Amino acid sequence: METINFPTKLHIGTDVLKNLEVYENQRIFIVTDPFMVQSNKIEEITAYLKEKNEVKIFSNIIPDPPIENVVNGIEIMSAFNPTLLFAVGGGSPIDAGKAMKFFGKQLGKIEDIPLIVIPTTSGTGSEVTNFSVITNQDKGVKYPLVTADIQPDEAYLASELVISAPPSITADTGMDVLTHALESYVSTKANDFSDALCEKVVVLVFDYLAKCYENGQDKEAREKMHHASCMAGMAFNLTSLGINHGIAHAAGAKLHVAHGRLNTILLNEVIQFNAGCGSFNTDFDERTATKYAYLSTLLGYDSSTPKTGVRNLTRAITQLKKKLAMPSTLKEAGITSGKFNEFKEEIAESALLDGCTATNPKQPTKKDIEKILETIK
Repeated sequence: METINFPTKLHIGTDVLKNLEVYENQRIFIVTDPFMVQSNKIEEITAYLKEKNEVKIFSNIIPDPPIENVVNGIEIMSAFNPTLLFAVGGGSPIDAGKAMKFFGKQLGKIEDIPLIVIPTTSGTGSEVTNFSVITNQDKGVKYPLVTADIQPDEAYLASELVISAPPSITADTGMDVLTHALESYVSTKANDFSDALCEKVVVLVFDYLAKCYENGQDKEAREKMHHASCMAGMAFNLTSLGINHGIAHAAGAKLHVAHGRLNTILLNEVIQFNAGCGSFNTDFDERTATKYAYLSTLLGYDSSTPKTGVRNLTRAITQLKKKLAMPSTLKEAGITSGKFNEFKEEIAESALLDGCTATNPKQPTKKDIEKILETIK
């Protein structure tokens, strides 16, 4: 038996942020990053909160938040003694806010307070998931934290907050959305409900991501991608992910390439590995290939056979990557062969241990992952 639960209350539509005025007489601790403060974008949110509440902003969050960053935030949060915790920004502030709530409570530093998330990028879907990723910088390892204790209570999807996202960030985060959907779709835990979300997400990404990249002021495209990001999060919160993320977590901690960019570089090779096509055609998986082929059909491509459908899906992804000026190899992303060779074996070993790898449709060996890495170097 499976139990499906979507516990996060979503606020969508026009003038979403105006609903923040419902909070009164609260001590609100906001976790965000320096850019949100320096650009004054945080004011678009605090303007609705300051008059009726006491607000404290913790903006020291850095990309791929390390454990030390989280511990520092817990100490400052504890001294403030909040009644509400807000996480505002992209994946890093949201992940940090989740970890601060979890470990702050575990350490007895804070009470079990509501977590409210306002995403400012369309990528992680973290506003509706019980996932967080924290980095151990000394070891160069990313640790996924997965627990219902960090599931956000509410999320505000204000697409106006992503209008100013630069093209490179739009591309990275948007391709992360696509990766979430594709991995959830073939996960060993996939079901009819997650499949429906994933199928919609894939169509939305191919319809609207390039439009966002080419014209960030396209409000309809921005809203559709913001919704796609959230729906992908809802899907993989049910199913988990796969080796695309398992490898990306491991490689990101060592190579320091943007998460969405790493996912994009890996995507076609992982699809071919999972389906047993392309350079992995000695181990054809009809179930997985058929699912990928159906997505190809939704995008208007020929899927007369599963292998044809997989081939056309990867071609469609390649075309989308070109529109977004995304790199196809680690070398194009700035990684030298020396650095690649230094970490290849360690990345493969870490990827095998990553929690996302457990739900991949085909369990890889260390040799399999090294072959994928060699293909994208």
